[in-house]
Amino acid sequence: MVDKRINVGLIGAGYIAGWHAGALKLTPGARLSAVCDLSASAAEALAVAHGAQAFSALDDMIASGTIEAVHILTPPNSHAVLARKCLAAGLHVLVEKPVALSGDETAGIANAARAADRHFAAGHNFLGLPSYQRLKQQMARGDLGRISSAEITWALPLSPLRSGPYGLWLLRESRNLLLELGPHLFAFAHDLFGPVTVTGLYLGKPVALPGAGTRPQSWRITAEAGGVDIAFNMQLVETIDDRSVTLRGSSGLARLDYAADVLSVSHENTADLVLNPFLRQMGGAWGHLRDGIGNAVRQIGSLNRKSPYALGFAGTFEAFYGAIRDGKPLDTRFDGAAAEGVMRAIDAAIALMPDQGRETWTPPKPRRRPNPTALVIGGTGFLGRDLTRRLVARGQDVRVLSRGAHGPFDDLPESVDTCAVSLRDEEGLRHAMQGIEVVYNLARALGTTWEDCLENDVAVSDRIARAAQAAGVKRFVYTGTIASYDMSNPQTVITESTPFAQDMTDRNLYARSKAECERRLWQMARDHGLPLTIARPGIVVGQGGPLQHWGIGRWHGAGAVRLWGTGDNPLPFVLIGDVSDGLIRMGESGAAPGQSFNLVGDVPLTARSYFNAIHMRLGAGIRVSSGNLTAMWAADAVKSVLKTHALRRSGVIRASLRDWQSRAHYAQFDNTKPKALLGWTPVSNREEFLQEAVDRAGLLGF
Repeated sequence: MVDKRINVGLIGAGYIAGWHAGALKLTPGARLSAVCDLSASAAEALAVAHGAQAFSALDDMIASGTIEAVHILTPPNSHAVLARKCLAAGLHVLVEKPVALSGDETAGIANAARAADRHFAAGHNFLGLPSYQRLKQQMARGDLGRISSAEITWALPLSPLRSGPYGLWLLRESRNLLLELGPHLFAFAHDLFGPVTVTGLYLGKPVALPGAGTRPQSWRITAEAGGVDIAFNMQLVETIDDRSVTLRGSSGLARLDYAADVLSVSHENTADLVLNPFLRQMGGAWGHLRDGIGNAVRQIGSLNRKSPYALGFAGTFEAFYGAIRDGKPLDTRFDGAAAEGVMRAIDAAIALMPDQGRETWTPPKPRRRPNPTALVIGGTGFLGRDLTRRLVARGQDVRVLSRGAHGPFDDLPESVDTCAVSLRDEEGLRHAMQGIEVVYNLARALGTTWEDCLENDVAVSDRIARAAQAAGVKRFVYTGTIASYDMSNPQTVITESTPFAQDMTDRNLYARSKAECERRLWQMARDHGLPLTIARPGIVVGQGGPLQHWGIGRWHGAGAVRLWGTGDNPLPFVLIGDVSDGLIRMGESGAAPGQSFNLVGDVPLTARSYFNAIHMRLGAGIRVSSGNLTAMWAADAVKSVLKTHALRRSGVIRASLRDWQSRAHYAQFDNTKPKALLGWTPVSNREEFLQEAVDRAGLLGF
């Protein structure tokens, strides 16, 4: 039998590529055949997981003749060029949103598609949801009557605005926030009502980015389309998740929760005044119940492969590949005309922004070049930013390794040298360490398999350490984690002499990977004289840190958290400033080489007292509930079995009760050693601690 499936290539192997690969498995007539990424290892990892070929050059993937269509999943500023190139090569093209940076660029892609007689689709994935299709059917039947107004909302915390990483394309200019998130909202409006005319814009709740000006976190855009008044709302602060489309008609009101794939519709009824309100509310409740049960059944039956987010992609891909296979025009939800209409409307909104959303903050002109003696790897992260600025405040010049030229230190051009070097380039790392006396390795990678961790965390740690030795670095400070300890026993007091478990295979990947990094670094210190010092910070809090800290519990949006355990035991909190001070002392003290230090603070807050402080001091009453760790472990065990035997996945982590109990940080820590050897003095006054951890931390973003 001839295989008539369309062979697909993914260009870009980042986070979103995993969703595309998973949705392609659910798409009739399509097969993932190739993955291309500038990082050969990233392309290989995704390709192997899906039985595809890996490429590190687009020309090679095109020349291979193995694909008929591509999904472009790279940063938005590269979309237009890549799309036109692939269309010219005779490939059908689906482009992640935003499909381009302007309406003109989008029109250029659409023209290239027509010239090549190929399909071009916009990745407006939420339009592929089953609930959205039901909403359109109700409108078409006239169930809502004549629509007068619509509110389309994206209210979801965007944590990089407050805690980084700040080098993301998304954060480089204010306009990029609308370019990245706006297509979700404008695609609904364009598809429902036609071309959108923007009439007004309000920006609020600005947040200052380190060394890079401010960005708005509140967006309100008014518009009109097809006689319907539209309000677009974007809220990026710590808010309850509300991603919805609300339509008000003469006969009914519809609310689509597109993040949950739930549609609820309410109508007036002819019952008497007593029953009328009851029946109206019951109608809406029935819609929630029906969709909620349907979603639960789908997710359980598919082990989350048919979550609402996945279903949106699957619906989009089905329309795209169905049109290719049948030789028919593409569904108007996703075609070039819709893509151009969406981007023209976003152009109009950007035109109303001050300076059209371009960054107006001008960094100071340096009078001298930095002469760094310290290198911070992971310097654009939460801890790295604070450490770098504290080193500069002490009069020291710093080199920061970054994935790109953009970083959070543009205001310190005389003191900070930002250097773009891949952590896979050992020679580049060695060159970056020339003249450096102290290397602070704060880098970490969160893998989804142990193989990922070995390649992207452990091997990277080894490579950095070898480069440091080759460069003659005098001190190498590595940040491990207290998570590698067994903290399941409340009677245990952990010191630096407490060993990690011999068998770490039943621990979570982060704890296990960090422990393996330490093991190998100590071996290098013994065998080759690596001047090693290891820091293991506790639960780090303070300015620039996240509200939704997973060291405390499992978060369900910004407003609810299920604690690891009851939340009544003291947790190993530590302020970010105290951690940076400890790291600096490790880089300077003659007593530090060959030692490890657990950086745990002196204020023994419980999880519940921490959240009570947030409530009392910020007015944010977060819903806090206890977590039954035994039940969590049992659920984890069931999922492990299903992943191993139902989905046939290899390398699934063996569930462990001690690992779940360790998340609750039951054991206590003795921080005597860093105090005695380094002279470390963490904040011990409770009020002072709370001022830094809560009042000045910017947890809510406003």
